Amino acid sequence: MAVHGATDEKQPLLGERGPESEQRDVIETEEHRRSRWQSIRILYLTMFLSSVGFSIVIMSVWPYLQKIDPTADASFLGWIIASYSLGQMVASPLFGLWSNYRPRKEPLVISIFISVAANCLYAYVHVPPSHNKYYMLVARALVGFGAANPEEVHDAQGSIDQVAVITTNILFFIILFIFALFETIATPLTMDMYAWTREQAVLYNGIILAALGVEAVIVFMGIKILSKRTGERMLLLGGFIIVFIGFFILLPWGNQFPKIQWEDLHNNTISDTSSGERVTYFWKLSAGNSSEGPTGCPVKQSWCLSTPMIHLAQFLVAAVLIGMGYPTCNVMSYTLYSKILGPKPQGVYMGWLTASGSGARILGPVFVSQAYTDLGPRWSFSLVCGILLLAVALLGAVYRRLVPFTGRPGRGQEET
Repeated sequence: MAVHGATDEKQPLLGERGPESEQRDVIETEEHRRSRWQSIRILYLTMFLSSVGFSIVIMSVWPYLQKIDPTADASFLGWIIASYSLGQMVASPLFGLWSNYRPRKEPLVISIFISVAANCLYAYVHVPPSHNKYYMLVARALVGFGAANPEEVHDAQGSIDQVAVITTNILFFIILFIFALFETIATPLTMDMYAWTREQAVLYNGIILAALGVEAVIVFMGIKILSKRTGERMLLLGGFIIVFIGFFILLPWGNQFPKIQWEDLHNNTISDTSSGERVTYFWKLSAGNSSEGPTGCPVKQSWCLSTPMIHLAQFLVAAVLIGMGYPTCNVMSYTLYSKILGPKPQGVYMGWLTASGSGARILGPVFVSQAYTDLGPRWSFSLVCGILLLAVALLGAVYRRLVPFTGRPGRGQEET
């Protein structure tokens, strides 16, 4: 019995089966474990530094573009913003395919090299005598291309439930889409609802997002414990429900209306501008790069006259809930996706997952710039709630199929 109990504690090596399809069990050595965690910590540091660099640069894009090329108009800024995610979306599957057939460190080192070179190009795009905005566009696309670092993968073969794979990609797209939307709308929304100046909105929303970052760290630590008790699928479902509640709370109620700003920021109608200019409008508000300070909800946004204000308490509670649900859905999507893929090389599949997230970060700001300007927060957040309900329904429909590869009773079968 003692021998049998010891055998139960061993971790199986996925994908290795004998003639009788018996799985061989192996025990990870202490030396291999230390080496593995050293690699993981290096990847953590790499991703942290990459994220810090992204946050530092992205807030200065608009004034930098205006400085290096006065011919750059508002619509071109939309392309600059989207180029990063477009580059990442294109590169992710390519790096994933590369990592399947070559040592993992090769695509990782090359991606870092591309990022460094692209950032150097970005720093010197003011040097050429003309066409500087196009050099900047190329630089940002290359930075996104280099940001598509391949994920850690395994090296055995196995079958995959494609329905579960596609579903997880869709759910990941939705959660990234929703959070990109929230990040974009936070500053314009608070300026319209609470008559905050740009400086106040950037400062207060910066504090709120920093607090949400701390909340996310706490959530990540709690997930590790909860996932052992409830499982990844239940946590993913719970995360979507929490985000839904957050956006539902954001819906305007009551009979108190926001302060009206009777002069538009640019003395023209925002609703008459192009899609690119609308994206620019929200981007400039979020970046706080203009000295103009709004003092309420612009009257030329017609919904300002008929839509009740969203109280600050509503916004803060919603932010806390979204800040709790988003990291839960994010990490559970990655975890489930990796387990669904099982022992099969995951580079290409992880690349497509990253690409779906990049696509979501492109479409989220575009969607909110259209819906919020034309329809206001009531319709915008109602549409978001509808999207989240569809995501919950989709997750429920395929719930039984979202299981680890080794957890399936047979090839491609559902869990019973």
